Amino acid sequence: MCRVCGFKYKDFFPWGIDGATPSHEICDCCGTEFGYEDNTPESTDINRKRWIDNGAEWFSPEKRPVAWLLEEQLKKL
Repeated sequence: MCRVCGFKYKDFFPWGIDGATPSHEICDCCGTEFGYEDNTPESTDINRKRWIDNGAEWFSPEKRPVAWLLEEQLKKL
């Protein structure tokens, strides 16, 4: 799952199967680069706040689930 927004991927591990090897891909939901903008707890918190403050818009809106709810996703963090 994305450390910034909590988006859960089905068959993709943003930080690798071991949880320690970032893919450097971009989160479809919040646009975070895994391993760069979520490298520390502090940077994760800063980027989460910025994403939410800017309206929590999807980076790839075509991949947004139909029944997506921000509050439910954030509860997973």
